[in-house]
Amino acid sequence: MEPILEFIHVCFSYHTVAGETPALYDISLSVAPGEFIAVVGPSGCGKTTLLSLVSGLLAPESGEIRLFGKAQGTSGANIGYMLQRDHLFEWRTVYDNVLLGLEIRHSLNPDTRGHVREMLQTYGLSAFQDAPPSALSGGMRQRAALIRTLALEPDILLLDEPFSALDYQTRLEVGDDIGSIIRREHKTAILVTHDLAEAITLADRIVILSARPARIKKILPLSFDESCTSPLKRRSSPQFSGYFEEVWKELKSHE
Repeated sequence: MEPILEFIHVCFSYHTVAGETPALYDISLSVAPGEFIAVVGPSGCGKTTLLSLVSGLLAPESGEIRLFGKAQGTSGANIGYMLQRDHLFEWRTVYDNVLLGLEIRHSLNPDTRGHVREMLQTYGLSAFQDAPPSALSGGMRQRAALIRTLALEPDILLLDEPFSALDYQTRLEVGDDIGSIIRREHKTAILVTHDLAEAITLADRIVILSARPARIKKILPLSFDESCTSPLKRRSSPQFSGYFEEVWKELKSHE
């Protein structure tokens, strides 16, 4: 199966009047369609830079990024980006907030409106579609933000610590919820997180980065029993602690 996304010896540095700050060095990675990748590493190592390169907000200094086997600028790939904050506007209803991306793209029509209403129904927000965002809990707000992103039918979904602003209990519930939604929608996803447990419970593989300039130290495939059908069930599985220890050990090792 052809990868949906490839990093081929990608390097990137930030340039300011104070000088050059290398961020990523010789990153090579392939992502299969429908795969969920989690990226972990020390603070400031370049995890968000990696997402910015996939989205096209930044361009590699050297190396190449390919989408659907084509150079990034010519692939026509649709990238969805879910940020740390939900960015729901209080003067718009939940339904109108979810429509915002389609509105900006001039893609509003009866079919896309109907699809949004179906997702609101499927994911438990239809009763709040005419309410302002302030009527939603933190978890419901994140669910609305995800539906807004999914409404654009992205080929790749980028998640930049989308649960970091939530309290621990809500974070567990929303992580389970969002992870299950992404699986159900068969989306390719890349998650950046500082939460190792979150990475282990959501991802198919974990990419472990070194300190800046970030290199890939290890790519860890994850395999759980068939009974572990949700992130919360993964947390209670016998494999969980072993994976946690392996990722932690890799992050703490010095080369």
